[in-house]
Amino acid sequence: MNNVRNWSLTVAVAGFLFGFDTVVISGANLPIKELWHTTPLFHGIFIMSMALWGTVLGSLLGGIPCDKWGRKKTLFWIGILFLVSALGSALAPNPYVFSFFRFIGGIGVGASSVAAPIYISEISTPENRGKLGTLFQFNIVFGILIAFFSNYLFQGFAGDNDWRWMIGIVALPALIYSIIVLQIPDSPRWLILKKRDDAAGRKVLEMIYNKEEALENFHEIKKDLVDSTVKETIFSNKYKLPVILAFLLAFFNQLSGINFILYYAPEILEMAGLGSKESLMNSILIGATNLIFTIAGMRLIDVLGRKQLMLIGSIGYIVSLTMVALAFYNNLGSIILMASIMLFIASHAIGQGAVIWVFISEIFPNNVRANGQSFGTGIHWIFAALITLAGPVVINLFKENPWPIFAFFAFMMVLQLIFVLFMMPETKGLTLEEVEHKMLKNE
Repeated sequence: MNNVRNWSLTVAVAGFLFGFDTVVISGANLPIKELWHTTPLFHGIFIMSMALWGTVLGSLLGGIPCDKWGRKKTLFWIGILFLVSALGSALAPNPYVFSFFRFIGGIGVGASSVAAPIYISEISTPENRGKLGTLFQFNIVFGILIAFFSNYLFQGFAGDNDWRWMIGIVALPALIYSIIVLQIPDSPRWLILKKRDDAAGRKVLEMIYNKEEALENFHEIKKDLVDSTVKETIFSNKYKLPVILAFLLAFFNQLSGINFILYYAPEILEMAGLGSKESLMNSILIGATNLIFTIAGMRLIDVLGRKQLMLIGSIGYIVSLTMVALAFYNNLGSIILMASIMLFIASHAIGQGAVIWVFISEIFPNNVRANGQSFGTGIHWIFAALITLAGPVVINLFKENPWPIFAFFAFMMVLQLIFVLFMMPETKGLTLEEVEHKMLKNE
């Protein structure tokens, strides 16, 4: 079990890079806008959302190297992409070069959201798969917290070049991760089903289970070998249920407004009357809240289950987003606004944040898991990119009072609550093969 925990922790560092790289742009947002005099539309497309379009590409195509080269090699090259992106973005002489390297980093983020959850789900046992799967999310929010904290420390560090240090520092953890990920074995399911290396697959299984359990799991995995020789698309009718579930979960994740708030936190808080330095400090509080409640989600996901956490999170979303909208609408002040945003972040962390990567990595059968994960994360990142691209334009449109933005997000979370209540199944305590049977029982 120590092996599984250590491998999961190593792979989950990709989540740290994901969170750090994705949100570090929040501190560079306003300085870059002033440096290159970007218009709201240009800024939304080339500065704020370009990494997310790379993320869309990385997530949609991430299943290909996962199946062809294996989860381990894919995870290594993800680290290299983060390294190149950090250095290139920090040294960029103009917004176009900056956008190119942010796009490269985005590919790394997208591919990591495919490869890391798959790897962790495939080496975990039914009893700990939820908790180990949320290590990826824990590292994402830890990376977000460190990004906010790093931005705060680097403000005033190098004058007009503060933002270059904010972004360039990501290269250091990217280098460390690229080295340590070489120490993990490949996924036993990939070795058996894709590489056709039974001996290597059984060897890894015996590092996870005792010999009897390893043999039992080996035979269970081998049952899928016949299906894996047939080239199928996830859009076959038999996979309709997991495709719909993955789409809706990913769609609602972004229509909560989570990326909008994380990316534009300093700007949103300044609209509430907080100064630049103070708004960055409050961004750190947002990151800390995210981390604390992600830990709570990790503790509860294998106890209460995925569906129960989504119910708790959905109700919290509706209450908190309504409070944010009312705080802006009635000009209730920065304290009430910050408390409402904190409740929103806590609701996300214990609900969608804890569940999404675990759930999507569970619901697709072994032979199409990589492509299914690509689909689910691709939907997630397409909507993340669209919302982030529109962010500067929408903020500019509602600059007098942004309450309608948060009222819209609150309405979408009412729809999510309906989805969770009436459509979402529970996968707690089931093997991946048992989940597969549950997903395909209506074919």
